[in-house]
Amino acid sequence: MRRVLALLLLSAAVSFAHAQTRPKLIDSGVADPASALWVGNSFLYYNNSMHGHVGAIIRAAGAKPVRMVSITISGSGFDWHDVGSHFRPNAVSSYSFDANNNINFNKFERIFDLAIMMDCSQCPVHPQLGKVFTEYAKKHSETVRKHGAKPVFFMSWAYKDAPEMTAQLAEAYTKAGNDNDAFVIPAGLAFARSIAQRPALNLYVPDKRHPSLAGTFLAANVVYAALFRKSPVGVKYTAGLDEDTARFLQGVAWDTVQDYYKR
Repeated sequence: MRRVLALLLLSAAVSFAHAQTRPKLIDSGVADPASALWVGNSFLYYNNSMHGHVGAIIRAAGAKPVRMVSITISGSGFDWHDVGSHFRPNAVSSYSFDANNNINFNKFERIFDLAIMMDCSQCPVHPQLGKVFTEYAKKHSETVRKHGAKPVFFMSWAYKDAPEMTAQLAEAYTKAGNDNDAFVIPAGLAFARSIAQRPALNLYVPDKRHPSLAGTFLAANVVYAALFRKSPVGVKYTAGLDEDTARFLQGVAWDTVQDYYKR
């Protein structure tokens, strides 16, 4: 019975992935990003920050390191962030410290190549906040482009006890991406695929919203696969998860990315 249920869930996940609006962009527009700004909330900063896991995947894959900065506010939506302020001269990323704690004052031709942004976990599909999501998806995309970077939307996942959010969020983020020429990373669809295939693997902490370490690891692999269009399967970095779990999640990430951008 459990196997039948899992197969039905997987079939449903695949069906809505194909039935939903298709993404207009199949890449970020930056083939080899050197830097990325992350803008969001606690979904991104759980488990010592998703950008740190993405960086570890990139290094373990032998790719050129990507300088990343994460700017998150607990509980925040798109409208809480002044994205333009993150591109101010002599502010974010203007200095850093090396392994010996020596300060380096940085000068970049372009502060960031990409800006990876997410709204609050239910804002895009909330009856009162959906319009705010649409408004600020446009505003932030324009701001990011004004500063020479490419806008990227991070499609978040459904709450554990509200699986119907998956298709709703996927549609909202994909439509916003198409409307604003922004690349979309389908992390939420990867959560649904993983749950359908291995329902016993818990991607959530007890609040049923925020990611467990496995959830963060899955989403980080989706980010890597989407930005670089390379399979993460077999990359040595596992975030401390057992090898079987890590390989499974890497495969889910890659399958999701291939399906989402399929023409």
